[in-house]
Amino acid sequence: MTTFNDIFTSAFLDRMAAVPLIDMIVAMVLAGALGLFIFLIYRRTTTGILYSSTFGVCLVVITLVTTLVILAVSSNVLLSLGMVGALSIVRFRTPVKEPLDIVFLFWCIATGIVLAAGLLFLAIFGCIFIGLALLLLTGRAANDRPYLLVVHCGADADEAEVTALIQAGTRAQSLKAKQVAAGALDLTYEVRLADGKTDIVAALDALPAVTEALLVSYNGDYQG
Repeated sequence: MTTFNDIFTSAFLDRMAAVPLIDMIVAMVLAGALGLFIFLIYRRTTTGILYSSTFGVCLVVITLVTTLVILAVSSNVLLSLGMVGALSIVRFRTPVKEPLDIVFLFWCIATGIVLAAGLLFLAIFGCIFIGLALLLLTGRAANDRPYLLVVHCGADADEAEVTALIQAGTRAQSLKAKQVAAGALDLTYEVRLADGKTDIVAALDALPAVTEALLVSYNGDYQG
């Protein structure tokens, strides 16, 4: 026969103290702080002028949610098995166009797992180390950014002259497309600029046979 005292000694109420309150507070506060740190690194290292503020907020929330879930799972073996089964049916269909965004998603999840496991110093050191590595690597990549150089020439254009000018004004170049139609010549080059200088566009436009010169930032989505 169940008594009134049995209600307060049930397994459900016993699980309320499975995770100490101080551990929850420390883990969630650090998760929010490190999630914000990851968000700031994302803002700093994003390659475009505009970045997705919604994705930045998701980075903070994912860190908090992962910490919360792992804290709960670590306190109960049966709950961990049920959580694995529940997550196995989840499907994410939002396309991720920037490969680096996947790195940030895994970074947030890993940080939440390490925090919930109680490895606080590892989580803090890992975030700082990964953040510095991303700043270093993306900074070097930005200085070596490729561009597409599109040159429209008239019927009397000297292709050799245009090619020589492009070779002289860029650090590296590769012809991606060439089109001849109605006497006009269209050239598309993948180029890497010397010290980020874009003087090559003005130099090409100054040629009498060149009708238009266009420099486009190239992120790998274009096909040549």
